[in-house]
Amino acid sequence: MPAGQGWTLPFLELDGPSQMALDRWLLEQSVTSGTKSPVLRFYGWKGPWLSLGRHQVATPPHWQALADAGVIKLVRRPSGGGAVLHSGGLTYALIWPGAPRQRREAYRQTSTWLIDSFQSLGHTLEPGRSAATARLQNCFAGASAADLVDREPHNSGAHNSEAHKRIGSAQYWLHGHLLQHGEIVLQPPADLWETLFDSTPPAPLEALTQQELITALTQTLQNRWPEVHWHGQTLGDDAWQQVKSASENYRLA
Repeated sequence: MPAGQGWTLPFLELDGPSQMALDRWLLEQSVTSGTKSPVLRFYGWKGPWLSLGRHQVATPPHWQALADAGVIKLVRRPSGGGAVLHSGGLTYALIWPGAPRQRREAYRQTSTWLIDSFQSLGHTLEPGRSAATARLQNCFAGASAADLVDREPHNSGAHNSEAHKRIGSAQYWLHGHLLQHGEIVLQPPADLWETLFDSTPPAPLEALTQQELITALTQTLQNRWPEVHWHGQTLGDDAWQQVKSASENYRLA
């Protein structure tokens, strides 16, 4: 459990490469400064973006055709995993210095934070039960224990293989410091989702606003880490220039 200072950043809506560069920049700053301070931020995307995991090499032809037609834009994530559609959702990023070195334990603790946050808003999530695999092109096509799915309301005793995945998360580690970021599906564009993935998206969460969720997620994490004194932070011009320069590393044609 961290102690000392913690930082929150204001909600930002930027293009995909800038968001990915900022997540990586915050992680690098955590490492180079030697700080034990966690950083939490939430963000949105300007237009529909499809982010690909750092190890995804081949792009399906129909994804590339949609990108060429301007329907979507493609960006590379610093983290692993399959492709994620960012549209109508909320993205979170947590920089966690000194996180448990066992990835399963880090995922377990962050999953508890996310589950408790949704529970405070009257929505029940639970870990997925599929085996983790790096082969899925679509991140939301499967749900391992690192992912969170909607609990089936009238079938609590059955296997939840048909439950819709609500949150897909991915990690990137740098010298013992963890970047975990993930997409929370709120109002997915059904037509675009089906075109990209040939599957039905999770059901919209009609009664849950983005701001309500941000407030719940922030408050729950602060309650879980009472030793951390949280402060708001904004980035200066020099930081933004570094992020802008690094953003080209994540841009895909």
